[in-house]
Amino acid sequence: MTSQLVLQEVAATELEESPAAEKASRKQRRQAGGRRSYTMFLCILPFMVLVFVFSYFPLYGWIYSLFDYRAALGLSGSEFVGLRWFELLVSSPTQVAQIGQVLLNTLAISFLGIATSVLPLFFAVFLNEVRAPWFRNAVQTLTTLPNFISWVLVYMIAFSLFSSSGLVNNVLNDAGLITQPLKFLDTDQNVWLTMTLWSVWKGLGWGAIIYLAAIAGIDQSLYESAKIDGAGRFQLMRYITIPQLMPTYLVLLLLSVANLLNNGMEQYFVFQNAFNKETIQVLDLYVYNIGITGNSLSMATAIGMLKSVISVALLLTVNWIAKRVRGQSIV
Repeated sequence: MTSQLVLQEVAATELEESPAAEKASRKQRRQAGGRRSYTMFLCILPFMVLVFVFSYFPLYGWIYSLFDYRAALGLSGSEFVGLRWFELLVSSPTQVAQIGQVLLNTLAISFLGIATSVLPLFFAVFLNEVRAPWFRNAVQTLTTLPNFISWVLVYMIAFSLFSSSGLVNNVLNDAGLITQPLKFLDTDQNVWLTMTLWSVWKGLGWGAIIYLAAIAGIDQSLYESAKIDGAGRFQLMRYITIPQLMPTYLVLLLLSVANLLNNGMEQYFVFQNAFNKETIQVLDLYVYNIGITGNSLSMATAIGMLKSVISVALLLTVNWIAKRVRGQSIV
């Protein structure tokens, strides 16, 4: 009886102490979680600072669109003109026609880029089917290297090959196939297609990396089950690999649609000349030419501001469509 009473008293004591012990344990967990959160915050703080400095702080420059800015006078000495630059964008027929051509170039090249965005997917699928590791690694390395070449060097390669005195014209001339040099670079014909092909050549291998990573994450039991059922290599690609890659492709496709107006400037800046300037000038290059060459920083700021607003609107629209179609947003 005595031992039973002792055990009951011990059990009662533990029951009495358990709420306090549980409370102390929860407090310790909260403290540990707080320390981990603080550590993670310190890890991401430098990146948050970089994002603020390069993505949000420059938005202060939008104020230049409200002034007739003169570099010699500075912002404080420049005349405040309000929305005059925005009014000039739609009040001058010449300006409207020029912006219309620029938007046509921008959208045409963007849609060609979207149409060719499926090429990295198929390239990754077929590259994954190569059985020799050394050959697969060599092809992947050679197709990825152009991504790390600047557009200036790409233009040097293009000039060496396709200029009037370049390798291609010399070979064709020596073979007796032409009598006059073919104009590949100094012409306004097929500029959109040419720029798209150069972009594909430069970004094909780099764009395939994300699909190769997605292929590596596919459940191998799916392939094994399909092989047991007698599926061949092309059937495996058609019914397993490509469908498993479609969610990744759709996300990248939606992001590409959201960036219709963002073609970049470097490629078109180095390839532009007096012959193709009208058809190669995309919106980013037009803003640069207006601001630097045309010495109208305020007008360039106004156009860049409108482009940013439209791009954000496109992103939100695409995000809404993705949420309605896929059940989850992309941002």
